[in-house]
Amino acid sequence: MGKLKPDYKRIYTDLINTKYPDKLRLCRSLLHKDKLTILDMFKLNHIIWEGEDQNMWQFSQKHKSYNKETVMEILDYQVKNKLNNTELASHFKLSRNTLARWKKLFVLHENSSY
Repeated sequence: MGKLKPDYKRIYTDLINTKYPDKLRLCRSLLHKDKLTILDMFKLNHIIWEGEDQNMWQFSQKHKSYNKETVMEILDYQVKNKLNNTELASHFKLSRNTLARWKKLFVLHENSSY
C-alpha cells in the first residue's frame, strides 16, 4: 500500500472557510488549482497568518520539516527568481545555514557523477 499524503487543498479550504472566510477571495486562485505545490502553501500561509501572533508564527517555523522534493522546489525558486541565499532565506523564513546545508546535500550530490 502506498504512502498516504494529506489533502492540503481540502485542509486549507476547510480552514479558510471556517476560521478565515474574509481571506477566501485572496486565496481563491490558489485553491482552484488541482494540486497545491509547496510554494502555493507558503503563499496561503502568508495570506492566512499575516498579522497573527508573532510567537505562534515563530513556534511553527521552528518545527517545519522538508522532503527532497520541497527542498528542490525552493532551490529552483531561487534560480528562477535570481535570489541570493539571504534573499531566499528571508522569503521562506529559513536560515542561510539551512540553505547552505541543502545545497551541499542535494545540489552537489546531484551534479557529481559516481
